[in-house]
Amino acid sequence: MAEQQAPLNGAYYGPAVPPPTKHYHRPGRGGGCGGCCCLFTLLIKIIVSAVLILGLAALIVWLIFRPINKVKFHVTDASLTEFNLTSNNNLNYKLALNITIRNPNKKIGVHYDRIEARVYYDDKRLTSVPLTPFYQGHKNTSYLNPVFEGQQILLGGALRDYNKENNAGVFSIDVKLKLKVRFKLGKIKTPKFKPTIECDLKVPLNSSNGRFAGRRFETTKCDVDF
Repeated sequence: MAEQQAPLNGAYYGPAVPPPTKHYHRPGRGGGCGGCCCLFTLLIKIIVSAVLILGLAALIVWLIFRPINKVKFHVTDASLTEFNLTSNNNLNYKLALNITIRNPNKKIGVHYDRIEARVYYDDKRLTSVPLTPFYQGHKNTSYLNPVFEGQQILLGGALRDYNKENNAGVFSIDVKLKLKVRFKLGKIKTPKFKPTIECDLKVPLNSSNGRFAGRRFETTKCDVDF
């Protein structure tokens, strides 16, 4: 007959349950962000946000203060007293221009912080002339009088075009104004803009021998590109 098991004193809970394993996080491992990495990411976000905010602010200011009527540029007179080649294809030139700038706006003034006039012949720049900065008030007309003088070698297509136009006595000369401007309304000014003014001119040669006497320069409107 089987031996009977003695009764247990107290409750029986079975075998002991091992304690939960503790997991320790080691800095610099896994998917966590290190201090330098987080700082760099935050810095990039701040820079990007600042650029977007400044760009949006500049756009809003420009939309508010942009001229209702565009400023107009005209070349009203051009005097080409010298435009001839030497025996070694060196072009001697002297060109004087009268340029008018009309601001038709009643409440908006214009600061011309930088003005540089450049002259081109057959897409080749001959020279550039810096002009004095100025402020233009409301409904005002201002005048520029750049003079371009110097020498430049002509080769290839430019030389062929010169010989062709020299027979006619009228030369295709391009003038560009490189500007830095700010618009002003009351005491508030916009950021600086850098428009380019392009004037495509047909200029007769004012020869001393009177070969092309009677030819007159026609006032030319310039294109404004912001």
